[in-house]
Amino acid sequence: MTEPTFQPDKPAPSPASPPRKPQPRSRKPARRGLPRWASIILGLALLGLAGALLLTVCVVMLWPRLPDLNKVTDYRPDLPLRVYTAQGTLIGEFGVQRRAVIAYDQVPKQLKQAVLAAEDSRFFEHGAVDFTGVIRAALADFGAGGAVQGASTITMQVARDFYLSPEKTPLRKFVEALMAYKIENTLSKDQILDRYLNQVYLGQRAYGFAAAAQVYYGKPLTELSLAQMAVLAGLPQAPSAYNPQNSMKLAVWRQHYVLGRMLALGDISKQQYDDAIAAPLNVLAGQGVLHYSVDADYAAEAVRQIMVARFGEAAYTDGYKVTTTLLDKDQTAANAAVRAGLLAYDRRQGWRGPERHIDLPDGEHAATQAAVAALKNAHDVGGLKAAVVLQVSPKTVVVVRRDGQQETITGDGLTFCRPGLYDKAPAAKRVVVGSVVRLLKLPKGGWEIAQLPLAQSALVSLQPQTGAVQAWVGGFDFNHEKFDHVNQAYRQPGSSFKPFIYSAAVAEGLAPSTIIDDAPISINPGAGQPLWQPHNYENHFAGPMPAAAALAHSDNVCAVRVVLAVGVPYARDHASQFGLPLDQIPPYPTMVLGAGSFTPLQMARAYGVFASGGYLVQPTLISTVVDARGNVLFTAPKTALGQPDAPRIISPGNAYLMTRMMQDVIHYGTGAAAQALGRTDLAGKTGTTSHFFDAWFDGYNHNRVTITWVGYNQPRSLGRGEQGASVALPIWMQYMRTALQGDPDIPWAAPPDVVQIPVNPATGFASVGRFAVPNAKEAYFLQQYPPLDPAAVPAQLLGAASGAAAAAAVGTAGGRLTSGFGEPITSGTPTPSARPAAKAQPVPQQNNAPFIVLPGLGK
Repeated sequence: MTEPTFQPDKPAPSPASPPRKPQPRSRKPARRGLPRWASIILGLALLGLAGALLLTVCVVMLWPRLPDLNKVTDYRPDLPLRVYTAQGTLIGEFGVQRRAVIAYDQVPKQLKQAVLAAEDSRFFEHGAVDFTGVIRAALADFGAGGAVQGASTITMQVARDFYLSPEKTPLRKFVEALMAYKIENTLSKDQILDRYLNQVYLGQRAYGFAAAAQVYYGKPLTELSLAQMAVLAGLPQAPSAYNPQNSMKLAVWRQHYVLGRMLALGDISKQQYDDAIAAPLNVLAGQGVLHYSVDADYAAEAVRQIMVARFGEAAYTDGYKVTTTLLDKDQTAANAAVRAGLLAYDRRQGWRGPERHIDLPDGEHAATQAAVAALKNAHDVGGLKAAVVLQVSPKTVVVVRRDGQQETITGDGLTFCRPGLYDKAPAAKRVVVGSVVRLLKLPKGGWEIAQLPLAQSALVSLQPQTGAVQAWVGGFDFNHEKFDHVNQAYRQPGSSFKPFIYSAAVAEGLAPSTIIDDAPISINPGAGQPLWQPHNYENHFAGPMPAAAALAHSDNVCAVRVVLAVGVPYARDHASQFGLPLDQIPPYPTMVLGAGSFTPLQMARAYGVFASGGYLVQPTLISTVVDARGNVLFTAPKTALGQPDAPRIISPGNAYLMTRMMQDVIHYGTGAAAQALGRTDLAGKTGTTSHFFDAWFDGYNHNRVTITWVGYNQPRSLGRGEQGASVALPIWMQYMRTALQGDPDIPWAAPPDVVQIPVNPATGFASVGRFAVPNAKEAYFLQQYPPLDPAAVPAQLLGAASGAAAAAAVGTAGGRLTSGFGEPITSGTPTPSARPAAKAQPVPQQNNAPFIVLPGLGK
């Protein structure tokens, strides 16, 4: 029996399965299909063709709809208003966008290399789209499972920044690529990179690298180091994340990446790389706060207000450049003087205690972190840095600053705050862990614990012949308090108002040698009113004295006698001719003691009349205004003394006699401390109001009129004894010591309408003939008002006046100056010239806007 043959391709049917019926064979020939690989290629070709057709349709449809390229070809970005000193130093920038356009050939080569290394190293090799970069980015994204690498070229970024939104959609990317091709067909590579460097956003409202250099480093782009440039070059990818003012750690990480790319591309050597990695960055503190080499924020804000009033909102976008009359050296000196003066005054008032207190967690590291976080918004104020106390003992205080730097304060650094270092100190004054204090750099190094002064100050200085303002400081720190005390604070001038009343008397015949009796006086102000009895400081009465001495020692009673002698209406009208608004001068005798209210800028204009020889010159802050294209819109006209823009207010002789009297203020009067400046050409007047609310010193020489004021915003006493001589004069002196460096010390020459005649110092009468005295002194007079000739004086008056005790005093008779015996002192001399019509009532309200000349701007 033979065994069945095994056939693997024909399995035996299952016993349960019925046998299969044989199938008839098809007689059709077999079809031979395309190979699988050929099918794939064909499909891809068809898909590519469809894609190409779709792409062509999209291009044909979208290309005509693309915006024109005027924005990049005729590049006119929104440019902020910029304000400069007379030397061209930037002091202010105002606009929604902080932008500074810099010419392409002025951009440092290393910055261009850094930007290309970080953003588009093949920029000069590829077209509008870098397809190699696209493939590289696609592979990186595929490997990471998401978008981790961009493929935008610099040209594509320019297209996006100028025309498109930042949204990330396929359509927007496609349009971006089309715009990039359109840009590349119109502009050169250098032009495209130029637009990018000036347009790209770099954080803190800074657009363009020139603006970013100012924001983050406070200096021009051309002065940055390679290390600093690399930080800026790393910002475009993520301005918020890599902002060195927000996160220094991330900024440095990105900087290292940029420097590494530059090294790999051969842009820098290994030594340059190592040096840049180790170089300090010196990033400015503050979130987007602009820093300038010359601090003139108050003046810049005054300019901003003028420009907005003239040009509206366009002032912020049209790129106007305003050059002021400020001088770098003077402005810097003024800031230093105001801050030093206020800190010195504040020290005399004693330690008030820490600014506030924060609760710190346990542990040094945690406490330091919490302290730095609490100081995030505590910016420097007038050079005073905020800090939090970490450790405290009677001899040592450890603090941490807002930048995380710890400082150990000992010795002299604790002198001022020592009253708060003892356990028994009042709670408000105690310095404890968590106290927020201020640090002041000591001249010899190290830090001192200080405090922010509560009082404020103002200093304004101008050139009297032109009115050009050369220094303008409206307070301790603009970022701490923006109220400008130069042209917004109306304060009582105290005795610094007296020279205007004395000038009125000089116009009527008063001379520096005229004797005035400093004796008690009572004035009846009217029915039902109590008698007014003016008194001097410390209620001291000196008796008869020359007018020059009365002004030098700021004698109040003598000043009241002078205003009564010339008459209140006339004195008030005369003072208003100095540019002091009449409605701000009270129509009462108290005006002579400074009962009105004026700004320091108004007082500077008024004192400029004395310094200029009698002319009223308007203060000028703006020198030129130029638009973005360099067209000059305004140039301050040259002042022509004696013309309508600078009329003569008082005679040359009047100005000279008043200057001599105010020189005596410095020679031996209340301003004697100014002798330390070692000059003979200085003149001025102190001013202190009742209860020591306001302190002034208003002084000048031929080339500078400088006004200083100190007081509290809400008027209150500066403290007994805190007068103009002790509070305001030191500020004036510190400023003038610097401002007058190099200025010749020129004596004041007597003008032709002044004569010099010997007088009896006891009477003020001429020392002539048989009335000549051995101790006669040369005195100055207006030519039309020589001293009394004793031979022409009635015998009874002459006899009464023979002794110093009975010397003449100023009284009132007929509205003209008289002796204390009722005889006109002009007896025997030419009759005084006619006076202007007196105004007994205030004139209607006048314009109290800042007195800054801006005539014809833009006309």
